[in-house]
Amino acid sequence: MLDLNDYIASIPDFPEKGIIFRDITPLWGNAEAYAEATHRIAHFAKMRDVNVVVGPESRGFLVGAPVANELGTGIVLARKPGKLPRETVSEKYTLEYGEAALEMHKDAIKPGDKVLITDDLLATGGTIAATVKLVESLGGEVAGLAFMIELNDLHGREKLAGYDILSLMDY
Repeated sequence: MLDLNDYIASIPDFPEKGIIFRDITPLWGNAEAYAEATHRIAHFAKMRDVNVVVGPESRGFLVGAPVANELGTGIVLARKPGKLPRETVSEKYTLEYGEAALEMHKDAIKPGDKVLITDDLLATGGTIAATVKLVESLGGEVAGLAFMIELNDLHGREKLAGYDILSLMDY
């Protein structure tokens, strides 16, 4: 089986000294690795009868779109405020140094939809927790959360306790 870790570049001291940045762009740039990661996440989703994939802005789009394509489902985008043209629901969340918010179209999730939320990285869990709240506020059931990379030392999984989580790689 393909070792996806081989396609992650570790960049020391970026964006600041003492941080090791895990760069996923080499994985996305390799057709075989990208397809393998997509297939593993899609398999996880199939086992949970997912009928909608949600990806938060912006790298969640790159993970979620090919997964939705493989599943034969649609993808719903969770966007920064002001980016969606129709009526939306919004959820604020806390960042290290401020607040942010995500929005989804009010009609994007139907009551009873079984939703996979997917992103490239699980760090502190704030973005995904906000996305979960959006999905659930519209009546969707979060069937699973899937990430290409999880940064264990940031404890994002704790913020998402009670949800079924797949991480393809852990650092």
